[in-house]
Amino acid sequence: MAHAGLRDKVAIVTGAAGGLGRATAQRLAEEGVKVVAVDLDTEAAEKTAAELPAEAIGVGADVATEAGVEHYMEEALEAFGQVDFHHLNAGIAGSLADLVDVPVEEWDRVMAVNLRGPFLGVRAAFRQYLKTGTTGSIVVTASIAGLRGSNDLLAYTTSKHGVIGLVHGAAVYGGPIGVRVNGIAPGIVPTSIFGEAGQADMIRRAGTSPLRRAGKPEEIAGSVAFLFSDDASYITGEILSIDGGANIQNTNRNAGGAGLWDVNVADEKILKLHGAASR
Repeated sequence: MAHAGLRDKVAIVTGAAGGLGRATAQRLAEEGVKVVAVDLDTEAAEKTAAELPAEAIGVGADVATEAGVEHYMEEALEAFGQVDFHHLNAGIAGSLADLVDVPVEEWDRVMAVNLRGPFLGVRAAFRQYLKTGTTGSIVVTASIAGLRGSNDLLAYTTSKHGVIGLVHGAAVYGGPIGVRVNGIAPGIVPTSIFGEAGQADMIRRAGTSPLRRAGKPEEIAGSVAFLFSDDASYITGEILSIDGGANIQNTNRNAGGAGLWDVNVADEKILKLHGAASR
């Protein structure tokens, strides 16, 4: 069944050339939404747009820069006159380097794409609503990494915590003028940003979640479509976990998850690095 209030609307989707972004662009197009597919890779963005089952354009832009965000917004307004929905999804993972080895350059790049990019996108969305005299809805991609801590993907995890703060603040700002702002927190959904080895590890770890499997990009896309729709008209400031139940699981109880892993194996690398013979 189609969601209410989507047909003939216009949506910007960043990071649209692959993974979650591409699946969301496809789902929105199937719902009759006109799509502005944005990606750093211009050719890939245009290819994505050309393959969608609705009117669409592809735009190459660096979402981490003001110039890039201004560019995709200008292209969207020139093509469609207004933008109703903004799905700020583009992101990068960074490396699995230990905390003591994370380069400042990597930290800054992850923060630029994953946190400054959504901020610039949210700001541009509100400026566009002001300029066109319209309202709409914004959905930002966070992660279950933004709800908990981890000893790897430190920059990524920190950036996603920041995204959640951005969603909350923007929802409070937008509420009085009828603009809803929500976030999604995908769980283990293997995509290309994590590489082949990373995806294999994700699939293995997803087997300990309550649903005992990894998620699919299409499952994330369906939730984004719902949050944009009139079916979610009284939802704002929420972070929707789409994670097969991983976020609810107490890993210290005999129910699966990290609590059943051998901590001696899990801690071997860091103990060796810091010269600890034992706890």
